Amino acid sequence: MAIDRRGWLPLVALTLWPGVAAAQLPALGPAVERVASKATGVAAADERAAMARFAAYVMALAKRDYASAYAMLRLSFQAANPRLEWEMNLRKRPVLWADGTLRVLRLSWYSDPAGQPPGLYAAFDFRGDRADGTMDCGYVVVHRAVPDATWTVVRTDTSEVPPELIEEGVPKADVLRQLPCYLGKGIATAF
Repeated sequence: MAIDRRGWLPLVALTLWPGVAAAQLPALGPAVERVASKATGVAAADERAAMARFAAYVMALAKRDYASAYAMLRLSFQAANPRLEWEMNLRKRPVLWADGTLRVLRLSWYSDPAGQPPGLYAAFDFRGDRADGTMDCGYVVVHRAVPDATWTVVRTDTSEVPPELIEEGVPKADVLRQLPCYLGKGIATAF
């Protein structure tokens, strides 16, 4: 497998040790891929606010503060995922969000996508590497209905890849196709 490691420079590192609060929100570096789909006029303030919601959500999950994380979900997402069921599903996967460093690899912007409530959406594709060699990857999508509104989490998916399914820092080919995450342009995915 080939991987372009230039995109793996320290992008945004969110240390996810339980109990550790982020002192200051790091800025997304220039190495983070940015994709805009019909989104015009995405300001730096939009990026900071969307990143702040993403960071608050993943930090709440890292600290196992499920009440705070659940409160960040859009009401329709809460309605589709009752609190007890949502929390039980997270507790079944205790190592997710618990250890390691998350790096944002791509930030995609969408304005008023078809079939979704109007507004601005930001999708954060990330990778997390843990000391035991396990890798997490996935995405979190946040939404703002109107300017100056609060960003809410509207979709999230995360997978865990154990060390035995990783070669040279990249999930094996048969695993790679099943992951909900984007790992960068340098990953060979045409098998």
